[in-house]
Amino acid sequence: MPVDVSHPEVREAVRRALEEDIGSGDITSAACVPATRRARGRFVARQELTLAGIELLPPIYELRGGVDALELAAASGDRVAPGQTVARVSGLARTLLECERTALNFLQRLSGVATLTRSYVDAVAGTGTRILDTRKTTPGLRRLEKMAVAAGGGTNHRIGLFDAVLIKNNHIAAAGGVPQALEMAFRAGVPVEIEVRTREELDQALAAGAKHLLLDNLTPVEAAAWVRYIAGRAATEISGGVTLATVRAYAEAGADFISAGALTHSAPAVNLNFRLELV
Repeated sequence: MPVDVSHPEVREAVRRALEEDIGSGDITSAACVPATRRARGRFVARQELTLAGIELLPPIYELRGGVDALELAAASGDRVAPGQTVARVSGLARTLLECERTALNFLQRLSGVATLTRSYVDAVAGTGTRILDTRKTTPGLRRLEKMAVAAGGGTNHRIGLFDAVLIKNNHIAAAGGVPQALEMAFRAGVPVEIEVRTREELDQALAAGAKHLLLDNLTPVEAAAWVRYIAGRAATEISGGVTLATVRAYAEAGADFISAGALTHSAPAVNLNFRLELV
């Protein structure tokens, strides 16, 4: 799934990242690289990874005056082997140098999210369970990180507080209980999901007409028992304590969805580098 570089939030993230790094100018390149010197470079994977964010390269270079040529040799969602070139670029050496770190920061971070997501998706293959992301994202980069999850084969949950109803434990406390929270939420006229932590809350939610349940902080054995008890009366999502080592067991419990904050808050950056040479 390619990254949508036309989205205003994405364009703004790129602009801010360049401004943060370059500021008033790249004084190192200005000091030691002739203004008219031209060069070419390659972005190369140093490990096996799932690529994400490669589509950000064109707007990165455009915002710094453009380049002579840019070839994207792979797309977001592609599985990439060590040593594989994912993009080639040529232009003024100063432009390539001043954009290098911003480009790599996006590629390494977003590909890290996509690569970890792909590991979770592969781990549950054949179970019918879908892997969801969460709102546990880097401030200001949520849309990009969720695009990276999609590139890794995951499914995006809600973008923020504004596009879906998810009643969690503190909402239940503030509303006065599960039935009260659901009664008020149903008036919104949109799909409603509710978190349940005890069998009592589960029964209350089902009795009140809940059709999407978030089963929080259960063991795989407990989750399997709850899913059997629910018996298709509502869609089930498992969350809390899910790791790459345990996600298969949770999927085999029969849940429709598994959400994992680790996809975005704990994804390690991948090893990609930029190799420059004179034309």
